[in-house]
Amino acid sequence: MESLDAVSLTILIGAVLVLAGILSSLIALRFGAPLLLVFLIVGLLAGEAGPGGYKFDDVRLVYTVGSVALGLILFDGGLRTKIATFRLVLGPAGLLATVGVLITAALLAPAAAWTLGLTWTESLLVGAVVASTDAAAVFFLLHAKGLRLRPRVSATLEVESATNDPCAIFLTILLIEILLIGNKSIGAMAQLLGLQLFVGTLIGAAGGYAMVLVLNRVDLPQGLHAPFVATGALVVFALTSVLQGSGFLAVYLAGLIVGNSSIRAHNALVAFLDAATWLAQIAMFVLLGLLAWPELLFQRALPALLIALVLIAIARPVAVFVCLAPFRFSVREKLFISWVGLRGAVGIFLASIPLMVGLPDAQVYFDVAFVVVVISLLVQGWTIPAAARELRIAMPRADVSARRTELDLPGQLEQELVGYPVVANSPYLRRGIRPSWAKLTLVVRDERVFTPEEAGGVREGDHVYFLAPPDRVQGLDRFFVDHPPVIAPEAGLVEDFFVPGDATLGALAEIYGLPIPPDKAAMPLSNFFAEHFVSHPPRVGDTIRLGPVALVVHTLTDGRVATVGLQLAEPEPVARTMTDKIRVLSRRAFRRLLARFRRGAGKS
Repeated sequence: MESLDAVSLTILIGAVLVLAGILSSLIALRFGAPLLLVFLIVGLLAGEAGPGGYKFDDVRLVYTVGSVALGLILFDGGLRTKIATFRLVLGPAGLLATVGVLITAALLAPAAAWTLGLTWTESLLVGAVVASTDAAAVFFLLHAKGLRLRPRVSATLEVESATNDPCAIFLTILLIEILLIGNKSIGAMAQLLGLQLFVGTLIGAAGGYAMVLVLNRVDLPQGLHAPFVATGALVVFALTSVLQGSGFLAVYLAGLIVGNSSIRAHNALVAFLDAATWLAQIAMFVLLGLLAWPELLFQRALPALLIALVLIAIARPVAVFVCLAPFRFSVREKLFISWVGLRGAVGIFLASIPLMVGLPDAQVYFDVAFVVVVISLLVQGWTIPAAARELRIAMPRADVSARRTELDLPGQLEQELVGYPVVANSPYLRRGIRPSWAKLTLVVRDERVFTPEEAGGVREGDHVYFLAPPDRVQGLDRFFVDHPPVIAPEAGLVEDFFVPGDATLGALAEIYGLPIPPDKAAMPLSNFFAEHFVSHPPRVGDTIRLGPVALVVHTLTDGRVATVGLQLAEPEPVARTMTDKIRVLSRRAFRRLLARFRRGAGKS
């Protein structure tokens, strides 16, 4: 009976720790603290050296839970990454995820050798375990503070964070093998890397397409689609690792394929993975906190502090500037990407591998990685929003999210039913923007259901339901966010959407219902600006008004418009009295008269 009681006590402690982690997320949301840091502190307090006094030293369990958590997190990251985004920043993000990791580890090695008295191979191992960034911490903080990054910067950070883990893991395991077995030739290392990439790509692609096939062809019982995909992701990860491939690369690739395919139960899958990755992260972070000893952490705090400073001030910036040199990133964008190099769960997870395999001085790697991660979260984590504002990389926004209700329609994959509450400051209501690809189907008002015709228009407080393509639902969210008017925004950062300069006016008109002449439907936006501004070449900030949308020049390349911001302009004020109407008409007449006068002066 005592053994049964011990099992029950373990379940109780584990459940209480998970609950504490979930509730502590409210504190993180309130104060903008990185969630990883909160969960680590919960684990530290519950550990043997903390007030909780719970003895825990099962490194194998930590590695198992960490592998499952990282597999789900990477699969979820691939699921949410659009192929178009991936292709857009594949060059810069790919270099940061590979060459950037190697540069970071190499630059940290001298600092580790000097402060810890390690050999060069051991010092490289210290650099390798903290060489990758943590996507979850970065985007949680940006989301909590209500910041919207420039699209290319956001995409680069997203893809880099999702793809740099396999490189760091490969480098860490390779260095551990060298320390345990002996030196390996360059040919053997290249062969091992090639095998990992080949097997990871092959099984990841096959597993992703297999999951899509089963979801769309096999009639699974209701509610099992999401558990099937999550379990399939873990099968892809484990099978690839058993066959000496990169399981982390395979599971990310599988998620990328599933997320960019038309599948059944897409909404249920995303919601389920949200919950699964949250629980997996909480479990991993709390266990890592339990495994740490505060006394040992304090003993190695000074060397770890110096290594963290080198990482933040030297290694990460050098890696970013070197990797992004071939691409058109501004100095401010490079500085911001350098500062957003947060270290997280992967670093501490990799540092637990030497403990599991019994490497000499294994505790040193774990303690140093733990302190470096905590310092990175404290120093960089709390200052990311300030850095974004100071470097003018992001703008504040109130439209953090839209409340969306989703329903998959059986028998087809092309449309789904989505519903939104209509708020006063939403672009749909206040600015009158109607996306042509979303069909208004139902209006719920005062607990009654109407067709659009019966409703006689949409009002504040209504709930509206649309038929929309699944891949455009996130775009539809933007029409229903609570978006108060921006007062005196900074030029160049006021756009609500961004499109490339080679996008055509016809494509833009189809989405937003803009009034354009039929003969200009095939004209690219860059040509439209060049034709409109005949007196001078287009400049950043130049604006053309098209109905409820203003087109704003965002970036230029060789004098041509490269990207255009779509500013959802305020509608003209409604004149409610005859006096108001006369004033509005007088202002318009004055503007027309002034324009004619200027044209006449130019001709003379």
